[in-house]
Amino acid sequence: LHPRPKLHRTTFGRHWHLNNAKPGRLSTNIRPASHSARRDLSAKLSFSRNWSHGRSSRTTMSTSAVAKKLVVCGGNGFLGSRICKYAVARGWNVTSISRSGEPKWSAVTASPAPPQWAHQVSWERADMLSPVTYAPLLKGADFVVHSMGILLEADYKGVLSGQESPVSGLQKAFAPVKERGVDPLKTSSEGGDLKTPNPKDQFSYEVMNRDSAIALAKQANAEDAKAFVYISAAAGAPVLPARYITTKREAESAIASEFPRMRGIFPRPPFMYDSSRKFTLPLAAMTGAGALFNRLTGGVLSGFMGASGVKPLPVETVAEAVVEALDDVKVQGPIEVPELEELANKGWRKTML
Repeated sequence: LHPRPKLHRTTFGRHWHLNNAKPGRLSTNIRPASHSARRDLSAKLSFSRNWSHGRSSRTTMSTSAVAKKLVVCGGNGFLGSRICKYAVARGWNVTSISRSGEPKWSAVTASPAPPQWAHQVSWERADMLSPVTYAPLLKGADFVVHSMGILLEADYKGVLSGQESPVSGLQKAFAPVKERGVDPLKTSSEGGDLKTPNPKDQFSYEVMNRDSAIALAKQANAEDAKAFVYISAAAGAPVLPARYITTKREAESAIASEFPRMRGIFPRPPFMYDSSRKFTLPLAAMTGAGALFNRLTGGVLSGFMGASGVKPLPVETVAEAVVEALDDVKVQGPIEVPELEELANKGWRKTML
């Protein structure tokens, strides 16, 4: 009988690998897997276990007799789709809400075909600026996630594409105090549309990053959701208008103060990357270099560098952290980058049990 090959511990400290080890001898070709690869494998393993039992309450990770219901608004996006994936892996009932329904998979993954877990998600269509269209989908939800927003406003894009004059477009995009939103807390009726006086302001930071989230939280609170996640951001950036991050912080504050019964969770992810989006890899490398420089200089340039001075994270890490935060009743309020990594590792360890 050949002796069993031993496992070598990698430099990550808690993950083990054995590459092509031959009987009776240890392999020297031992390399740690990437964060995203480990997490993707974890989700697949956990999903396979849950799949084999059907989507019943007999999951390895559920602590209640009834599967939890999660609604992800923006669930067909880069981050939202992965939040759905990790929730399915835990045996939760998952609904995604977006304008287009099921994702165009080639835009969010490396394959044009839907992954196996996608068949366990209910892909619904609704208008996030018209709460009456999505309110029925929130009934019975334990958790609700707002995972949508804009990085650049429509008028700012117009400047870059030449559809609007640089002077007028930049004045709109970088206006520090101009209010272009609609207060969802003061709408005359439940489910009132988020209509701005100027139709061009419908896709402003105020409406998309702030007001749509507050309106969703209002509906989730009315349906007695236990927790609400608003995907915020670590910081702004020198190339972005200040209103990008100020509207994010305003949404956090309003949701926490207006709906204290719900557990408000506000992940603040940095730049997110994944191999399925090749263009994110060099950007992550540059951001990582900026983060290293910022750390070596004692963070004196943090205010100026914004998100470009914060360590980037794999999108899989952020997604798993969000699901773990929902599952942990002790987690509440803003979640910074180090805490996101801790939550993701905690969730990953659960899948290995």
